[in-house]
Amino acid sequence: MKKVIQGWHLMRLIRLVLGVVILVQGIMQKEYAFAFVGALFAALSIANIGCCGSQGCATTPTAKDFKNSKEITYEEVV
Repeated sequence: MKKVIQGWHLMRLIRLVLGVVILVQGIMQKEYAFAFVGALFAALSIANIGCCGSQGCATTPTAKDFKNSKEITYEEVV
């Protein structure tokens, strides 16, 4: 419950508003697939989760990444 209440920022609010707008428009137009997508977006913003979850898309290298790296050598093929 603490995660739902705390940590609100601009992007999370924008996702919530867009999710609610898509949900309402989907219901008004009787396009229930859009209503489902809107409900999904709203739920993701309320729960503060996304496709990457737990920084799965992090691109910053760590010291562990450099420790296991090897020098790559290339050979020119003519």
